[in-house]
Amino acid sequence: MMAKKEFEHMKLENQLCFLLYASSREMTKQYKPLLDKLNVTYPQYLALLLLWEHEELNVKKMGDLLYLDSGTLTPMLKRMEQNGLIVRERSLEDERSVTIKMTEAGKSLKGEAADIPAAMLGHTGQTEDELRQLKTSLYNLLETLHNEK
Repeated sequence: MMAKKEFEHMKLENQLCFLLYASSREMTKQYKPLLDKLNVTYPQYLALLLLWEHEELNVKKMGDLLYLDSGTLTPMLKRMEQNGLIVRERSLEDERSVTIKMTEAGKSLKGEAADIPAAMLGHTGQTEDELRQLKTSLYNLLETLHNEK
């Protein structure tokens, strides 16, 4: 019979993937009441953050930046268009390419969303320095894992 110590690494609490998954779910729960006021989902909020920064993006670039495939991104963008936040325009040069642009309604949400990052900082119980270090570590992990494909 093998000693219990040999399987210490198999405990759920020792799994990085579980900690990332559970933390992500808990973080998303904290965002929900803030985003409900804007009538957007968390993935839609991420798309809005990109569009507030870039004003317009094609779907492929947006998918790359959000680490989402078009099968996930396209239905979400269609819902955002139906809700009047964005418009999707096919490129005249390449009809396979679709550009996403903000509507005035989408642009106006930026002011309403401006307090969300500070509110979320308060939910974490961490200092800005601790979060900066954590974000750096997570970006490095994300890049490493993404480049492993």
